[in-house]
Amino acid sequence: MQIIILKNSILKLSVLFLAVIILASCGNRNQIRPGDTLEVAFDKAMAFYDRGRFGDAAQAFETVITVGRGTEIGQEAQFFLAESYFNNRQFLLAAAEYQRYHVFFPRSARAADAQFAEAFSYYRLSPRYNLDQSDTIRSIELFQLFISRNPNNQKASEAADYIDELREKLALKRFRAAEQYVRLAGREARNYRAAAIYFGITFDRFPETIYAEKALANKIMAHVYFAENSVSARQLERFQEAVEAYETYVQLFPRGESRDIAERYNDRAVTAIANLNRASSNTTQEDRSAVN
Repeated sequence: MQIIILKNSILKLSVLFLAVIILASCGNRNQIRPGDTLEVAFDKAMAFYDRGRFGDAAQAFETVITVGRGTEIGQEAQFFLAESYFNNRQFLLAAAEYQRYHVFFPRSARAADAQFAEAFSYYRLSPRYNLDQSDTIRSIELFQLFISRNPNNQKASEAADYIDELREKLALKRFRAAEQYVRLAGREARNYRAAAIYFGITFDRFPETIYAEKALANKIMAHVYFAENSVSARQLERFQEAVEAYETYVQLFPRGESRDIAERYNDRAVTAIANLNRASSNTTQEDRSAVN
């Protein structure tokens, strides 16, 4: 019985070993070898690509580019090198290779596609709103460049949609920063000032986003808190800034969702201004009486 089990185990190991040898042999046949023509080398690279082995495909296309630089096959390999990196989720490398393609081959039928793909590679690199947004900004710049160079391209509207989406993310980053300053402010006037600045940036730089209207309303609120926690000599001008922000708000968003916030803090600012003016007037009259 033990001998039979041992024979079966040996047989299974032999079959497995044979399968490994066969697979290795197939893999070796797919590798680019010295003496392969450029066409054969390219076909082997495409075989890797078509089977979804994008890492192997990238290495193979690199070889084809090195050998076939200046040829149509080399040009084709350059494009698929970028595609291989993209499909392998190596988006930074993909962006660099897409750029190399449309710079070296600007008259190619695929040049516009490569420009779009370069921008889209940075789009895929764009992180959550609370992280560094350098890749987001780069993607926006490249999509804008793509539209300016290819205004009639069928992907121009898609590029515009991606720009809008990425700008929403940038607006959210500023908006959340402003909210954070409000939460941490306590009675620190400088934090309310910072909040007013960031709410203002959200509105000024990203007026088309969903955050613009609320940012302007919250800017009024932040100016009021800033004024209330300022020294008395600076309060009047700072309450006035809140009123000016409110006037802008009602002009641009007469039916804004945050109008109740805007009106509440504007009323608070107007009342404070009236009280400050009254106190100033009384002080002036007292001074005159003392002189007389």
